[in-house]
Amino acid sequence: MNVVTLLNEKGGVGKTAISTHLAMGIAMRGFSVVLVDADPQGHATTSLGLEKSPGFYDLLVRGHHWKDVLKVISPDVYQHENMEQNGKLYLCPSNVETRNITNSVDDAFLVSKRLKELRSGVDFVVFDTSPTPSLLHGSIYMATSHMICPTRLETLSFDGLIESFQHRQASNDYRVSQGMKAIHSLGVVPTMYQSVTSEHTDNLRELNDALGLDVWPAINGAIAWAETTRVGKAVWAYAPKSKAADQALGMVGEFFRRLSQLEEGAV
Repeated sequence: MNVVTLLNEKGGVGKTAISTHLAMGIAMRGFSVVLVDADPQGHATTSLGLEKSPGFYDLLVRGHHWKDVLKVISPDVYQHENMEQNGKLYLCPSNVETRNITNSVDDAFLVSKRLKELRSGVDFVVFDTSPTPSLLHGSIYMATSHMICPTRLETLSFDGLIESFQHRQASNDYRVSQGMKAIHSLGVVPTMYQSVTSEHTDNLRELNDALGLDVWPAINGAIAWAETTRVGKAVWAYAPKSKAADQALGMVGEFFRRLSQLEEGAV
């Protein structure tokens, strides 16, 4: 089971849009996926058309079973007109109670322990995280196998990216000390790219110069992304002919390409 965490310690960089579309895209390709909304804002939950609820809190603090907290997402939400294969997508929702998890549990491996219960029936788990680092992030890191960092092409987003890299390294050091494998980085996704601005084009060039192949193809800013949040659908289901849909599908393909390369390199 692959556990993928979306991380950037700066808000407004597109983590929720990337995490929800990644989860939907993986399910669209025939896999069983659990999307965990680990942000107290609950935006991954509302982006899929559901009301905020304390699913993640109930799971970790109240000890509820997965079957009692997971919500089944209809394939109509994420199906593309040219792709007929469907897996299964489940959401573990969030609300403001999620921020109290840190004060209610003291087991750094609690998330890992709960995820082990899913191994027989789930292929992927995708975490949408809050921008504010906490002990909950640390527990999620202990359960993570792969990490993706979305970023806007702006200075403050880059600062959040650097902080995220530092915390990932500290987490990896601890994991290795415990005999665990390090978290694999799948790279950085530039989001909300505006090619007509020198700020974005210059920063994209600098990002590519600094990180090289770790940088994914940039995703342009488009109103279609905001509209999908209102209708609770994937952008390729809402506006299948749009450039945003093409880029979102390309992002899913890039994920599988990088995952395959990583797995081949480990053989």
